[in-house]
Amino acid sequence: MENEEKSLNFIEQIVEQDLAEGKNDGRIQTRFPPEPNGYLHIGHVKAICMDFGIAERYNGVCNLRFDDTNPAKEDTEYVDSIERDIAWLGFKWGQIYYASDYFDKLYDLAIRFIKEGKAYVDEQTAEQIAEQKGTPTEPGVNSPYRDRPVEENLRLFQAMQNGEIEEGKMVLRAKIDMANPNMHFRDPIIYRIITSHPHHRTGRKWNVYPMYDFAHGQSDYFEGVTHSICTLEFVVHRPLYDWFIDQFSGENFAGLSPYGPDYRPKQREFNRLNITYTVMSKRKMLQLVQEGLVAGWDDPRMPTVCGLRRRGYTARAIRNFMDRIGYTKVEGMIDQGLLEHTIREDLKETAPRVCAIFDPVKLVITNYEGEGETIIAENIDGHEELGTREMKFGRELWIERGDFLEQADNKFYRLSPGGREVRLKASYIIQATGCEKDADGKITTVYATYDPNSKSGTEGGNRKTKATINWVECQSAIEAEARLYDRLFACENPSAEEGDFRDLLNPDSLKVVTCLVEGSLAKEMHQPEYKNGVAQVNHYQLLKQGYFVVDEDTTEHKLVLNRTCSLKDNYLK
Repeated sequence: MENEEKSLNFIEQIVEQDLAEGKNDGRIQTRFPPEPNGYLHIGHVKAICMDFGIAERYNGVCNLRFDDTNPAKEDTEYVDSIERDIAWLGFKWGQIYYASDYFDKLYDLAIRFIKEGKAYVDEQTAEQIAEQKGTPTEPGVNSPYRDRPVEENLRLFQAMQNGEIEEGKMVLRAKIDMANPNMHFRDPIIYRIITSHPHHRTGRKWNVYPMYDFAHGQSDYFEGVTHSICTLEFVVHRPLYDWFIDQFSGENFAGLSPYGPDYRPKQREFNRLNITYTVMSKRKMLQLVQEGLVAGWDDPRMPTVCGLRRRGYTARAIRNFMDRIGYTKVEGMIDQGLLEHTIREDLKETAPRVCAIFDPVKLVITNYEGEGETIIAENIDGHEELGTREMKFGRELWIERGDFLEQADNKFYRLSPGGREVRLKASYIIQATGCEKDADGKITTVYATYDPNSKSGTEGGNRKTKATINWVECQSAIEAEARLYDRLFACENPSAEEGDFRDLLNPDSLKVVTCLVEGSLAKEMHQPEYKNGVAQVNHYQLLKQGYFVVDEDTTEHKLVLNRTCSLKDNYLK
């Protein structure tokens, strides 16, 4: 898929047209502007692939800019995690910026707005302001403070910044049009007071902080962004984005941007990513974490990048998924089955196969003599170039309980007394001769004989059987904890359901079981190494069980495996 020639999406078509027309002197500059108030999730990855992908494709640059305008919710923990996730996805930013880099410039612009009669200090409550805004079909009502003298607005705004005004008591609003059909034009708030929390970079220097709509477009302008790409909910914000830039671009404000008076960024929007059986709200994700309903931001059931990574998703598969779903101007819901299908496609070509037994019963090969031998098996059948592994073989093995029936009809092809031949994976052909049971009638041991001339890979090993079963040798088998993850929510679209979304959680989203794996995985029993803050772990296909990844909880005493996805793929059906 990666090498296929893809048709251009509508954003790429816009970029190519701009290049053909010589706009911005042929310069392409994008930015990814996350707010550092949580961990990135797969919805953000769609924007990341767009922002960085455009820059890569057209020999431009994509900067990383943290929208750190709300110290009450932001933290350096989130800054570090965002950088780590973007790097893991395989993207490189040009420069790192922060909205706080521009606090002085933005404050000066706010002063200029006040002096030009384009902004005023409002002392109303948030509820009063919201009530006076009207509706999309009814004009709003002017604030009683809208016509304050410029000098009084300047004095009060300075008092707000000096910390003399209590948080929530005053805001600075742009004076635009309370009758505009676009609600965002009805005197939007551009500054509010936040004194309860220090800023993670500027400390207590600022007591007033710009709102997103005031900071975002101006930050684009200061940096020289050519294509400001965001999701569809910002379509209604675009006229305000342009209006703010109109107020300070051009000859009168030379020097604010190094790209000349004719330069201005352009905002373009694409559809968000919504996936079935999950939520994309950071607020809801935070609730899940804080209330202990998941094990943390990196819980493998979470749609966060770190959660997907811990579950075993690869950066390549996630990027291929984004290529598949594409970019349009229409909102929709993507089947989680497509995401699972994409990781299966990736891992089936790269994940070594190993045997694992989840419901074991002992198999004793009564005519096997000696202390055992080593079986050489390919990591992936039919791919010698991907290497081999050693499997210990001996008289006593573990097999799946379901692979033996004491009494079976002719539709059961696995082990059963009566002369039926079955091959043990990558080794010998055996025939069951009987079994032993405990006092409750449960089978404890299966007995069989083997054909010593039927070893796979030898001249006599070409004999075909109707069934092949998995096994692990008893003495070398490793006990592992297998965490079987399923979808986090029980309903397809939890965000659309009424009531508390937490009541919709899937009670079977995690099952922890013990299994026995072949001894070749002993090499995984150590604490993983970390590179740039990311655990370096390996993926495996546990034959007939699914795709698994070694979890970072693994130690020299305990092997922990997370199921990435099952082998069964119903998406194409």
